[in-house]
Amino acid sequence: MSDSGRVEAFSDGVFAIAITLLVLEIKVPPGAGDDLWAALGHQWPSYAAYAVSFIVIGIMWANHHTVFGFIARVDRGLLFINLLLLMVVAALPWPTALLAEYLREDKASHVAAAVYSGFMVAHAATFQALWWWVTRTGHLFDERVDVPGARATRLRFALGSVVYPITVGLSFVSAPLTLAVHGVLAVYYGFNQLPVPTKDPQAGASRSAA
Repeated sequence: MSDSGRVEAFSDGVFAIAITLLVLEIKVPPGAGDDLWAALGHQWPSYAAYAVSFIVIGIMWANHHTVFGFIARVDRGLLFINLLLLMVVAALPWPTALLAEYLREDKASHVAAAVYSGFMVAHAATFQALWWWVTRTGHLFDERVDVPGARATRLRFALGSVVYPITVGLSFVSAPLTLAVHGVLAVYYGFNQLPVPTKDPQAGASRSAA
């Protein structure tokens, strides 16, 4: 297995563990008896937070997989940036549980939503740092990648670093709305993935490979 393959395999393990841990925060209602339906419905914040965080981690994994599909080699800088990204991914079950617990509260819901949004800012920043690092010189890509084309996508890739800080402010307006916005953003990035520009050996031009 190549060095890039080892990094991707390790990363896949972290993504898999983090996305699995999310469901452990949905508890079985104790002693509900005949009111079990009502007790299950009362846990809607846990279901909502779980669904949004699952989509966020899933989309990030898909984008990470796409990027590493074009990386032939790794250097020390990429290793450490990737570790920072995985540190945020591995921690996401905690702000998810925090938001689910306090989503129906008043002041506390704003704090929980701000913490959750802060983690999303960190997600965007670390993924942007990873993309900027691999496009800095392009020497880590394989021969299929159009390096100038990939470098030109940096501003589009940085969109999340502008949008996600806004959700921190939105947290102090409405915590449920903030969670809904994160869900919409995750779906948006799922359908609007950043393509990696590749060379067209026939026309000498570049095309985008998802």
